[in-house]
Amino acid sequence: MDETEQYRAFAEAVSGPEMDLARVALTIALPEYPKLDVGRYLTRLDELAESVGEAVGAAEDAYRRLACLEYVLFKQQGFKGNAEDYYDPENSFFNRVVDRKTGIPITLSVLYMEVARRVGLDIRGVGFPGHFLVKTVCDGEDVFVDPFHGGSILSPGDLQELLDKMYGGRLEVRPEFLSAVSGGQIVQRMLNNIKLIYANRQDLKRCLRAVEQLVILNPDDPEQVRDRGLLRLRLADGAGALTDLEKYLELAPDSDGAATVRKQIERLKKQARALH
Repeated sequence: MDETEQYRAFAEAVSGPEMDLARVALTIALPEYPKLDVGRYLTRLDELAESVGEAVGAAEDAYRRLACLEYVLFKQQGFKGNAEDYYDPENSFFNRVVDRKTGIPITLSVLYMEVARRVGLDIRGVGFPGHFLVKTVCDGEDVFVDPFHGGSILSPGDLQELLDKMYGGRLEVRPEFLSAVSGGQIVQRMLNNIKLIYANRQDLKRCLRAVEQLVILNPDDPEQVRDRGLLRLRLADGAGALTDLEKYLELAPDSDGAATVRKQIERLKKQARALH
């Protein structure tokens, strides 16, 4: 599958009213793993769900289903959070999470959500600050689960303790931290993680791939359009950079960075004139 086909597959996966989150997560990985067999990994999720279903049996109780999900994924199959090498890029590619049985909170949450969906559990992603979680409703109450830590169920005190570890006690749990997020928001957070990892490694080409997908996801996001332009500029794609930076000004003409972008556009135009 060439680059054009890879991005087309991602664009098709994120289009439409109902997003298949597992398929989207796998198409995110196509630029890095062009021979990836998406269907094989979806079948693997089906197999995991079958194991959970066998453990659940005829039980209808949501807590029983959660317990069986925890048992199969984290005890029987051995999925776990990669605390030892958290920023390894493979933790952010869903196919490698399935292969290696380790990942970061958001990719393990996607695994949890997608297996749960296949056994009739309504599990939603929660964009908790710094540590993605999932939640469901049991007996009329929200139940929060941490797939990174073995599918443990979190009490209100656990949630505050988790926040304290990340923010040193400077932040208290607020209702908006516990709200469910959309599939599109989950995909954006996954891609932003990949973008940041490669930006920190100065791997501009791989960083650009993530930004390309972010622009496909939200074509009128000025920040991503600008960042794609700046990456193209650093990769000596002057024409592509000029197109993106001009679009950025159309989308955000009064932004704080607009003046700097205008100067960059003028430099690019002068360079283009000098070549003719």
